Amino acid sequence: MKNYLNFETDIKNLEEEIEKLKDPYNQDGLSEVDTQKISTTQSQLDEKLKDIYSNLDAWQTTMVARHEDRPKSKFFIENLFDDFMSLSGDRYYGEDKSILTGFAKFNGNSVLVIGQEKGEDLESRIERNFGMMRPEGYRKTIRLMRLANKFNIPIITFIDTPGAYPGVGAEERGQAEAIAKSIECCMELKVPTIAIIIGEGGSGGAIALASSNKVIMLENAIYSVISPEGCATILWRDPKKMLDAAKAMKLSAKDLLELQIIEEIIPEPIGGAHRDRELMLENLKVSISKNLDYFKDLSPEEIMNERKSKFLKIGRSKGFITNSEDLSKLTIENKNFEKIFKSKKILITVAIIGLIFLTSIIFLF
Repeated sequence: MKNYLNFETDIKNLEEEIEKLKDPYNQDGLSEVDTQKISTTQSQLDEKLKDIYSNLDAWQTTMVARHEDRPKSKFFIENLFDDFMSLSGDRYYGEDKSILTGFAKFNGNSVLVIGQEKGEDLESRIERNFGMMRPEGYRKTIRLMRLANKFNIPIITFIDTPGAYPGVGAEERGQAEAIAKSIECCMELKVPTIAIIIGEGGSGGAIALASSNKVIMLENAIYSVISPEGCATILWRDPKKMLDAAKAMKLSAKDLLELQIIEEIIPEPIGGAHRDRELMLENLKVSISKNLDYFKDLSPEEIMNERKSKFLKIGRSKGFITNSEDLSKLTIENKNFEKIFKSKKILITVAIIGLIFLTSIIFLF
């Protein structure tokens, strides 16, 4: 049974009509299949899908990113990689089933695969905690990322989470510290890292694993500091204003590419990734291959420095920095600013001399 979003009513009606036309037993008595009408209706459906999905607003994009039928990390891991060996446990507390991790082969080369998994049905979603990781999940990924770094193995991460789990137990076990350590670990790695946002990229739960050389998004995925509902609740104290919040947050792939937060958008089939999973797999495979090839001629230090510079550039194009290509340290290098600073030094010097002069006059008299 297909699931439809609230703006897909016309699509639902057309698809139901096609299904009836394909089955003559649904008509009054036996009849021949009307192939011409099926073809016409299918053309109408394709046109409707193209029209709707080329004009999605921010909130509609959010709903598509959360679609129940959207392919999850487990699907991509099973179909893109060979010889996947799942590894468990953080060696401190226990196993977190909201995150799948393990070594695998991609195009014959070893890679570490990390995937946040929401689950496919209610039972698996409860087991996977709806993709919300606990501290032990982040500590497990830190352990394996360090192992991959030791043996010079690239890391590919699939991001799909509404955010880190906010429960009392998670907070007691150091949720914030685990996220911070995960970000620190990601930034220190000397192997290529690719983060692919396939659905929701929510808050620190996503950035903990998305501090990568390349951050890539599927066309209808979202990436934000908080959910639109959470933002609306904080700003307007009304979660129903999530449409306004979604627009203001610039959470779509198109907006984030323009802001240079991400490097690439992977196109989805018309109507979303769930409508043609095979095409989605092919598009994703091409992107991963291209990005892994990019790092072949780079040294470990160059890989790490490129990642560092990438994040230092974000949001600084209109600041004091004139040469954004050289960001090896957090210093302000603007000539105008230097002139202002020098003039301030002159003023301070004059003030000190004046103070000394006045003090000497007072003592003389």
